[in-house]
Amino acid sequence: MQSRAWSRLKSYFRRATLPVSDHVVRSNQLSKNLTRSISSSSYHGSPKPTTEEYLHKPNVTRPKWLISNLCKEGRITEARKLFDELPERDVITWTDVINGYIKSGNMREARELFDRVDSKKNVVTWTAMVRGYLQSKLFSAAEMLFKAMPERNIVSWNTMIDGYAQSGRIDKALELFDEMPERNVVSWNTMIKGLVMRGRIEEAMSLFEGMPIRDVKSWTAIVDGLAKNGKVDEARRVFDCMPERNIVSWNAMITGYAHNNRIDEADQLFQVMPERDFASWNTMITGFIRNGEINKACVLFERMPEKNVISWTTMITGYVQVKENEDALKVFSNMLRDGCVKPNVGTYVSVLSACSDMAGIVEGQQIHQLVSKSVHQKNEIVTSALINMYSKCGELVAARKIFNSGMVSQRDLISWNSMIAVYAHHGRGKEAIEMYDQMRKHGFKPSEVTYLNLLSACSHAGLVEKGMEFFEDLVRDKSLSVREDHYTCLVDLCGRAGRLKDVFKFINSVEAKPSGSVYGAVLSACNVHGELSIATEVVKKVLETGSDDAGTYVMMSNIYKRSGRREEAAEMRMKMKERGLKKPPGCSWIPVGFQMHAFVVGDLSHPQFDALDCVVTDLSNKMRKNQNMTSDVEEDEFLAI
Repeated sequence: MQSRAWSRLKSYFRRATLPVSDHVVRSNQLSKNLTRSISSSSYHGSPKPTTEEYLHKPNVTRPKWLISNLCKEGRITEARKLFDELPERDVITWTDVINGYIKSGNMREARELFDRVDSKKNVVTWTAMVRGYLQSKLFSAAEMLFKAMPERNIVSWNTMIDGYAQSGRIDKALELFDEMPERNVVSWNTMIKGLVMRGRIEEAMSLFEGMPIRDVKSWTAIVDGLAKNGKVDEARRVFDCMPERNIVSWNAMITGYAHNNRIDEADQLFQVMPERDFASWNTMITGFIRNGEINKACVLFERMPEKNVISWTTMITGYVQVKENEDALKVFSNMLRDGCVKPNVGTYVSVLSACSDMAGIVEGQQIHQLVSKSVHQKNEIVTSALINMYSKCGELVAARKIFNSGMVSQRDLISWNSMIAVYAHHGRGKEAIEMYDQMRKHGFKPSEVTYLNLLSACSHAGLVEKGMEFFEDLVRDKSLSVREDHYTCLVDLCGRAGRLKDVFKFINSVEAKPSGSVYGAVLSACNVHGELSIATEVVKKVLETGSDDAGTYVMMSNIYKRSGRREEAAEMRMKMKERGLKKPPGCSWIPVGFQMHAFVVGDLSHPQFDALDCVVTDLSNKMRKNQNMTSDVEEDEFLAI
């Protein structure tokens, strides 16, 4: 058996183009590029043996060294073959292979090896198994194994505390922390970070003040925690008291300012940073975008000495958020031309969203081609973004083709929801329900988003009773929450069917105060069905909230106008002007060839405006004659030209 192991070892060394020799020099040359597979965290708190030390121990042979390297590289099958052929195995080799299985996510094999009668294990091996279970979200197994440990060191305790904290069981983490026979700075920092994650900043501060020794991570955790909980000034005081700071400390304080809309103070701190990394630049760019200062974000983006994929994606997303979709596409184009980084899932989702918003089917198809050549072609989030893009561009067949192209086993809830949303967007209620039925047959449980899409589909298709059934199903499912947009869809569903009295009764019976979107749906239905009395009551309720939504005034003015009450209509317009409110102008994008034409209400600057105006006027007159218009709104509100 030993000869077979030595023969296999020789074959591995031949692949490395270095001859096998007993000479120590050759071993040293190989060891420079190979390191041990045991994760660094397994030796946290104690010196980690280096490869050099490991190779020069008298009881370490080349097969054991090679097993360690193979495990580190993730080549666990090859490592296991060598391991099984070894005549003798020490505890380090057992731990290496167990760690190799854990690293590859195969906890079953790791446990089988761990439980073997002839297995050799020490506290490092036990801790590795506990960590593996925690990383695999198998918390009960980790807890049982931790309790069964014959001995524990400080790393074992820290590992279990961190597992409790990361899984949200912060009180269990505190109990374990109190039971620890000894603690190091890692123990304290782990507990402080766990409390900060749960928003329990006062307890975190209390622990911080009781620490016997603090390092820069301790201080940074408190700065980060205070800032995330809105206590930015307290965070700054702690930051100013820090005996030493690293780049993470600076980034935590800048992020705190940026996320609390104090972008000027964030910028001041950013300007005096001793050094900056990607996170520093990206945080400031994100902060400017959140603050509505897209131009400043762009200037900072251009100043970056080097950009990573997050930098590019943040800038693209920023332009999409402010509806500057053409600029978003330009940034994406520059990213591809730069060639230093490749788009990730977030990049593709954002740029496809830009195509959706501007109905840019040509650009969307080009991006689809890029996706099909990338590693993200089967990513469910990117697939859903593609389905949504084709749907918004009116390409229903293409959207369904993408959905069908994936294997049924690869579809997740996001994919099913996307396809239901496509049919809802196009008013194809029956197809949306059929898609939902297929989803249930494949064992998927509907989410809040599923029900929202179904309610929207039923609303657009006039399937009132079916929509009510779905809403009742949602209410009965206690694992899901009924959100505001569900109520809005329900109101819209009943409103379209003319059941306005039922709608008004419903919104008055809801415990939560209806939002502007709910009232807006009611007003829209009143406008369609000419329900002046209910509309008047709704507007009173809206105005009582102090809302300054221009859409409410315009909608009510149109309802009055349609009912022949011109004076009241004029009065609503006057109130709107007195409050200084303006309805955002409508805007349309129309692609012609490779050029995108934008049309905005009141804008007469288009070179072909006169010819287009004649066409629109002719269409408008024909529609009025055929009585296809639902209300006699003013022409400038009907068409965005």
